[in-house]
Amino acid sequence: METCLNCFKEMLHLKPVKPEEYSPLALAYIGDAVYEVAIRTLVMNRGNTQVSKMHKRTAGLVKAEAQANFYRILEDELTEEEKSAYRRGRNAKSATMPKHASMKDYRMATGFEALMGYLYLTEQFERMAFLLGTGLDRLGELPPPETEEK
Repeated sequence: METCLNCFKEMLHLKPVKPEEYSPLALAYIGDAVYEVAIRTLVMNRGNTQVSKMHKRTAGLVKAEAQANFYRILEDELTEEEKSAYRRGRNAKSATMPKHASMKDYRMATGFEALMGYLYLTEQFERMAFLLGTGLDRLGELPPPETEEK
């Protein structure tokens, strides 16, 4: 299945990016958005329902504690390069303080977001999909695969 990522880049006049040239917080900035879109897509795909219910389900999966747990579940699956992207984000000094999370979970969530940003900017979409699918499956958040009726 071919996507039109190049069309998107052309229409918005996007220049090539090198993730290593961005701060870990910048990687987390884009990674947060990418992860949230993925989760919102999953929640919407479960069927049309009230937006408030979709928001509540999404919020439960994108909050810092959930992202920290997501990382813990995936840690053994990650390459050294991916772990490095995670550590850069986790160790970044942020000017904000968590409101509803422990500092440890907040830093782990920032690392997880940086990892998602790294995968997105390096266009490793299949790898990102694999990690998200694996994590969501292990968390019990994926619906069972549809079986084909004969």
